[in-house]
Amino acid sequence: MKEINRDSYLKKLIDRKENNLIKIITGIKRSGKSYLLDPIYKNYLLDNGVDNNHIIKIDLDLRANKKFLDPDYLDNYVRNSIRDEKVYYCLLDEIQNVPDFESVLNGFLKIPNLDVYVTGSNSKFLSSDIITEFRGRGDEIRVYPLTFSEFLSAFDGTKEEAWNSYIMFGGLPLILNQKTDEQKRNYLISLFNTTYLKDTIERNNINREDVLDSLINLLSSSIGSLTNPKKIPDTFISNSFKDVSINTISSYLNCLLDSFIIEKVERYDVKGKKYISTPSKYYFSDIGLRNARINFRQMEENHIMENIIYNELLSRGYNVDVGVVEVREGNIRKQLEVDFVCNQSDKRFYIQVALNLDTREKTIQEEKSLLNINDNFKKIIVVKDNILKWYTEEGILVIGLQEFLLNKNSLNL
Repeated sequence: MKEINRDSYLKKLIDRKENNLIKIITGIKRSGKSYLLDPIYKNYLLDNGVDNNHIIKIDLDLRANKKFLDPDYLDNYVRNSIRDEKVYYCLLDEIQNVPDFESVLNGFLKIPNLDVYVTGSNSKFLSSDIITEFRGRGDEIRVYPLTFSEFLSAFDGTKEEAWNSYIMFGGLPLILNQKTDEQKRNYLISLFNTTYLKDTIERNNINREDVLDSLINLLSSSIGSLTNPKKIPDTFISNSFKDVSINTISSYLNCLLDSFIIEKVERYDVKGKKYISTPSKYYFSDIGLRNARINFRQMEENHIMENIIYNELLSRGYNVDVGVVEVREGNIRKQLEVDFVCNQSDKRFYIQVALNLDTREKTIQEEKSLLNINDNFKKIIVVKDNILKWYTEEGILVIGLQEFLLNKNSLNL
């Protein structure tokens, strides 16, 4: 497999270098956290003048390193490895394997010339709870599965072949090692069942595995659709689950969110400048996992496009909401939807997603919500067509999907 380009994450590590905080690399399992730490970041340090004996790298999931799972042994080893006043870089992979690792890491913070980086990927470390363990002493770097640009950088084939593989099997890095479609399908199905689902059940002591299983299937079948947790129990009851409560559904949704399997997108009233509590949208952190979950059926291009675009926006550091725009038509009030409202510092973009704009009527339909937003932030429609960009008669920017995904500055055009 070719080397995967993950420059955006490398930059995040470089920007946090020696900031007196523990760099905590989080994300769904198999998303490339360990690879980011070593070889990518380790090679950066070596290439920029750091002596190899000032890099303390320990893989805590290897049997050969079993002795380091004793927290006292690990603590002493790291401290005894520091032999001068120069900065030492401590890279600890799979830190959750060490009992009481929180106290070990907090102790390292008191060593002035020790810069600490950790990854972890079991049911505890997957959770967002890990950040609260450090309460201001940790700095999170969230790693997502490969974007299409990253996937293409290591794909052995044409851009079109890469795209066809990506929309079907997603961007978990090890997909690139699977030679056949059958191997890719089996890898994803096995990974979901034996890793993600198992971890979620064990961490949260879930006793209604049948309900969790059905909930995941429901979310997989409705990506990009508005989902109201209060109404989900009715769906379950109609399918012979007679004792499922809203509390159970809400709890299980939170378990899936904490494990980074799915992402929740809030609705935002653009004109009223306020959030709407329900319903919300849910997307999968990797489209391949979603497709595997429903046995690669229901391959609706528009919903898959939405999911991929949403993940791309997250990877670029945007906060993303679903927009709601209220309009009045005569005596009737209607709510129009904007697929994504994207915020980053003082920047904001409104984005609609469409398979095509092949007729004037279709263009008018997709533009309608955007044209009813009375501010000067950029309005954009992303279409599947293989184009660079053009503007509608009303001045809305239209960008082709691959141009959007492969050009990191596409929103700033």
